[in-house]
Amino acid sequence: MTTTRDTDQDQLLDVAARVMFPTYRPALVIGHGRGRHVTSTAGVEYLDLTGGNAVSSVGNAHPQVTAAITAQAEGIVHTSNLVCNDQAVLLAAQLCERTPFGRVFFCNSGSEANEALLKLARRYFHETGDPRTQVIATTTGFHGRTYGALSLTGRAKHRIGSGPLVDGITHVRINDLDEITAAISRRTAAVIVETIQAEAGVIEADPHYLHGLRRLCDEHGALLLFDEVQTGVCRTGPFLSFETLGVVPDACSIAKGIAAGLPMGVVLAREFLAPGLPGGSHASTFGGNPVAAAAARAVLEIIDRDNLPAHVASIGAVLSGKLRVLAADPALPTVAARGTGLLQGLQLRPDIDVQRLLARLRDSGVLLSVVGGTVLRFTPALNLTENELDQGIATLHAVLHHHTEGAL
Repeated sequence: MTTTRDTDQDQLLDVAARVMFPTYRPALVIGHGRGRHVTSTAGVEYLDLTGGNAVSSVGNAHPQVTAAITAQAEGIVHTSNLVCNDQAVLLAAQLCERTPFGRVFFCNSGSEANEALLKLARRYFHETGDPRTQVIATTTGFHGRTYGALSLTGRAKHRIGSGPLVDGITHVRINDLDEITAAISRRTAAVIVETIQAEAGVIEADPHYLHGLRRLCDEHGALLLFDEVQTGVCRTGPFLSFETLGVVPDACSIAKGIAAGLPMGVVLAREFLAPGLPGGSHASTFGGNPVAAAAARAVLEIIDRDNLPAHVASIGAVLSGKLRVLAADPALPTVAARGTGLLQGLQLRPDIDVQRLLARLRDSGVLLSVVGGTVLRFTPALNLTENELDQGIATLHAVLHHHTEGAL
């Protein structure tokens, strides 16, 4: 491969190691992107099957998004939240029109959106004179790394050295109705769950379980909250993943792909929850930023114009078939395939050195990530083409095929 700027990349990685906290272990420095491809500062192009961790929903440098950002930046980049900006208002109305929800709160990330959900749940019951504080989450859930979101997150590895966390959070196993039935009560403010637990290894919530949660919340007067940070914005096909499951939550969070790479988190809530965040009870300085809102409105236009829900369903089925073939091949170090749409995972054998595998994939021009320890996660841009998918899976198959015992 051509590497005309190796020195630039090496120098930048050295600088990053020296001046930035070592929370990440970057292997590349990306300087350019087009569509589903990114190019390093060393001049090497990669097919990005991570989609920037499910953020680059319509690919890199989409001309319609770029035009919307440019036009808005030439107008106004920021306003205080003492006033409205037109892009945020119009975006909020569009989100309400295409979902079952009637109220919107804008912030900057999935973590912040989940923080707002936690606060909304408790404040709503305070405002209605029925104070409740317990919130039930799952042991394998991931809701972010700020303190409230981290407290909702069940996996211990994310919480090491960060205690004490927010009180009043109970964790139960996903897909276990008996366990949550024992935990829920009249003091429960809310239950929060992801329809697919991406960070835990692409673990899907059983529809029967989700229906059971809705029934239990209704029986106990608790709120049902869905974390759609990764599953939302057509990641599984429909705009929100629950649309095909027959269960409607009282509120949900979205983020990641909504603004095509610009920071945005959103809380969507049913109308009856409007009193839960009264005047002055919550705020976000950058929430609803007009440039990010303009980008998000462009994303919604692209979703509709290109019928991305149908495309995701179609190409997601192709991806699922290809991953099942890899999982069933006894010559490969693969165990199982799962997920839906363009949020899928390929489970590897537990003895595989996943970091070496990711490095070999990078050397072959494909970017993937690992979640849940040994699960390759596929979250490409929603407009991924079938030719690009064929290229990526062929490369993955070749890398896996050259596996020998102890080599990965």
